Parts: sequence; structure tokens; C-alpha cells
Amino acid sequence: MSTQNRIAYQGEPGANSHIVAREHYPDWEAVACASFEDVFAAVAGGDADLAMIPIDNSIAGRVADIHHFLPTSGLHIIAEHFLRIQFSLLGVPGSSLDTIKTVHSHVHALGQCRKSIRRFGLTPIISGDTAGAAREIADANDPSQAAISPPLAAEIYGLDVLATDIEDEDHNTTRFVVLSPEPARAAAGNGPTVTSFIFNVRNLPAALYKALGGFATNGVNMTKLESYMVDGWFTATQFLAEVDGHPDDPGLARALEELTFFTTEVKILGVYPADPFRSLAP
Repeated sequence: MSTQNRIAYQGEPGANSHIVAREHYPDWEAVACASFEDVFAAVAGGDADLAMIPIDNSIAGRVADIHHFLPTSGLHIIAEHFLRIQFSLLGVPGSSLDTIKTVHSHVHALGQCRKSIRRFGLTPIISGDTAGAAREIADANDPSQAAISPPLAAEIYGLDVLATDIEDEDHNTTRFVVLSPEPARAAAGNGPTVTSFIFNVRNLPAALYKALGGFATNGVNMTKLESYMVDGWFTATQFLAEVDGHPDDPGLARALEELTFFTTEVKILGVYPADPFRSLAP
């Protein structure tokens, strides 16, 4: 039996999640899963040690399913990684920009490459996954069909690269988080840190305003705030928040303490090193 560590991701080999997993965990076995539910189940059930999950994209926004799975998954965020998204136009050997008529990919990838699709005069066709689209094109072996996929998919499925960097925006970046069944809190005072947590506000006037006031008065920078309904009730709202800093920092410690006065639950999902990509932001 293999003793190699395993990291699960959603998608087929060659997907962006596969790329970032291979980049940051090169000695680990990357395990492809058909759905996000399967990724969470693989880690929770012990079939994988970690999960690499996309959580936000600079163009498409939040990955909605993930924000709903995280609070009840029992998993902990232990790291974050950013990946500059690059798409290539792939075709079977012998195809060219003159032979292709249709282009296949995930709906988000098609939307992020609209200008190129229009420039090449192609008809977009939705597939379930960017790397899966490349596999489908390879299986079809039809020079009139192309796929929009990460460059790694060309290598895996034996396709020709007909055009590179066809995404409309050069700032297209996805943020991934690494999930573990065991917490691995970053040490305090050891560089920039991110703290992710969820909380439920009390159903009272100005409860959210009061709950967040402690972060402002204690000088804590909040970088994310997402809301959800709880169990379908319009009167109960849960929030996912992320802040700069460590819970042991005096300012954040005071802010989290004040938060408990106006909430029914506060749960820290992870305390982890900030990716160096954050320092590049203007």
C-alpha cells in the first residue's frame, strides 16, 4: 500500500486545481474528484490527507458552493495559494485556427474568454470542466472542435496548443485554500497571517453593525465578509469573515471578544500564513 501523501481536488487531471496542487505539493499524489462534495468526503473519510479548493476568483467572485460547505465540513483552513489563471485554445493534432468551428469548456472559462471566442469566430459549447473539455476533444478527434483549458491539459491529453493566453483579463486570478481534518494554526508573530471565521448575529436591530464595530475600533482590517441564510430562515444570518492578523494579536483578540457579545456563535475556521501574492495588491 502506498504511503505517499494525497491531496484531493475537484476536476479532471490538468484542471487549475490540479496545477496549483502540483505546484505547492509536488511530492504528493493529486487525487481527482468529480465534485466538491467528493473532495470534502475524501478528506473527511481519510482517503486524502488534504484538499485544494478554489474559494474566490478575481473576475467571477466567490465559489458559492464552497462557502456553504465550509462551515459544516469539520475541516480546517491551513494555507492559501493564489494562481494566475491562464487559458489556451487546444485542438487535436492536425487542427488549426482555420479548421476549428466550436470551442468547449466550463461555463466560467467561456465567459472569461469571450473576446477571443468572438475574434476566432467560434461557437461556444458548455462542458462540465476545463480539463474535462480537453479530454472530450481528444476523444472526439475532430479537427473542427477545440477546447479552452489550462496549458497542462495539452500535455496530459496529447493536444496541440493553437493559441495561448486567450483570457480576456490579465488579472484573472483564483484564490485556493488548503483544507485539513486537523487544525494547524500558524504561529503568532511569524509574518503576515489571515484568520478565517464564521459567526451568527443575533436577530436584533443594528446587531451586525455592533458586531463589526470592535474590528474598526481595534484597527483590524477585514478583507472578506460573506452572508448566508441559516436553514432557510430569513431572520437568521450567518457570516463568513476573514481578517488580517492572528487571534493572539491584542487588537484582534479584543475584536473577537467583543464579537461574542452580539453573536450566537463564533467559530474559527483557520489561522494561516498570508500568501505573498497579497503583498502585490495596490
